[in-house]
Amino acid sequence: MEKVLQILQEFGLTFVPLFVAMDAIGVLPILVPMTQDMKTRERNRTVRLAVITALGLGLGFVAIGKGIFLFLGIEVSDFLVAGGLILFLLAAKDLITGKMVESQASVGTDMLGVVPLGTPLVVGPAVLTTLLILVDQYSIITVIVSFILNLVIAWLLFAQANRVVAFLGQGGVRATSKIVSLFLAAIAIKMIRQGVLQVLG
Repeated sequence: MEKVLQILQEFGLTFVPLFVAMDAIGVLPILVPMTQDMKTRERNRTVRLAVITALGLGLGFVAIGKGIFLFLGIEVSDFLVAGGLILFLLAAKDLITGKMVESQASVGTDMLGVVPLGTPLVVGPAVLTTLLILVDQYSIITVIVSFILNLVIAWLLFAQANRVVAFLGQGGVRATSKIVSLFLAAIAIKMIRQGVLQVLG
């Protein structure tokens, strides 16, 4: 029973930061205008390509994350501080300007699913930084399961993008995105605090 509780706790500690960093709801206001002129089949293909791109990029970083740490001689505490600072800056930028990353309107429709939807909107600096930190703190299997589950949630949201936006309204989507960014900023501060305490300890 204690083992099950520990697994559930680890899952929660990996799922929530990734959910916050991915901010699938915050991507909806960008996704809808980008795909509004597409046919349903074409939109579904674009969304599917975005999720596959995000999955490949995320798993690639999980696979080489520890190798990067060893090769560069980086301690977990170093990355906690650096990663926390990056996440905080991204969250602060989103709270102030309303954009965590700049969308690229000039990209052709064939590449739209890869850039900017797959990356940097679904899996960008915030998610990659969070993944690299989590794989050094928790079980790699738990991190991967949490990541994949977050992508499934993002996929379901994107597939029903028009309905979600209609239900929440533009104001509701923006408000939810701001709350998510605030949580991301809080998680970033926690990472910085943990890193500093490890260095001082």
